[in-house]
Amino acid sequence: MAHEHEHEHEHGHGHGHDHTDIDWNEMAPLLESQAELFTPLYERALAWLGHKQTEPGLIVDVGSGPGVVSCLFADAFPGARVVAVDGTEPLLERARDRAEQREVADRFGTLAGELPGVLDELDYPADLMWASRSLHHLGDQRAALAAFAERLATGGTLALLEGGLPARFLPREIGIGRPGLQARLDALEEEWFAAMRADLPGSVAETEDWPALMAAAGLRHTGTRSFLLDLPAPTTDRARAYAAAVLGRMRDGFGDRLDATDRATLDRLLDPADAASVHRRPDVFLLAAHTVYTAVKTG
Repeated sequence: MAHEHEHEHEHGHGHGHDHTDIDWNEMAPLLESQAELFTPLYERALAWLGHKQTEPGLIVDVGSGPGVVSCLFADAFPGARVVAVDGTEPLLERARDRAEQREVADRFGTLAGELPGVLDELDYPADLMWASRSLHHLGDQRAALAAFAERLATGGTLALLEGGLPARFLPREIGIGRPGLQARLDALEEEWFAAMRADLPGSVAETEDWPALMAAAGLRHTGTRSFLLDLPAPTTDRARAYAAAVLGRMRDGFGDRLDATDRATLDRLLDPADAASVHRRPDVFLLAAHTVYTAVKTG
């Protein structure tokens, strides 16, 4: 699974924090920058969806955050109306501003409220529903998928982005500390993710067989595909900032569970004045894989 602290998936939920603990006005620029960094990956995913779903009338972005991907949908499907759905109004305000800037506001709307119940407020069923790493923040994922399916039009597609592979920024041996730091961080991330899921209201443990869960919601699984973002070393300044943001949130979130050597290594990686930091070292790259599962409502 890949569910790092990176938040390029820009839904209105904060990894490692209660929903109310986050200043979304402060967080929003980072969410936007990260989603923009991953735009080539999203564009390939949307092109793939375009071959599977012809001329949708209504596209719903479930857990849209500041609307970067919502606006990509508006660009990719110029005949569609797009509705960005999120529980955080400041992020939706940014989504509306982005739609204005991209000149798609005339067919762009927002809907604020808690998932999945807020979907009942849609004016009509969706022809294409996109849920990018928002489902895993809902306690009962099976029930949520059933609610998503209920708001699909007959013949409509649900596209679920969950899983993939953890992002990689550094070689196994980086010349400081012990080799394999990112693998150890991944292990802590998995433990954190399990605890986060267990603490959600109404949490239900599920085997993450997304095609099977889609089928249980009455949908017919139609495809699975993974998409890469590959920014090789020496990478861009934006990718470096992304790596620093992810590693920084990990350091803040569970750095106390690392040994002294790994904490010291992270501190050096995050120190812009250190030649060994991700801000300056020449071997920093970004390699990430996101997986999209699609299913159709047949009746």
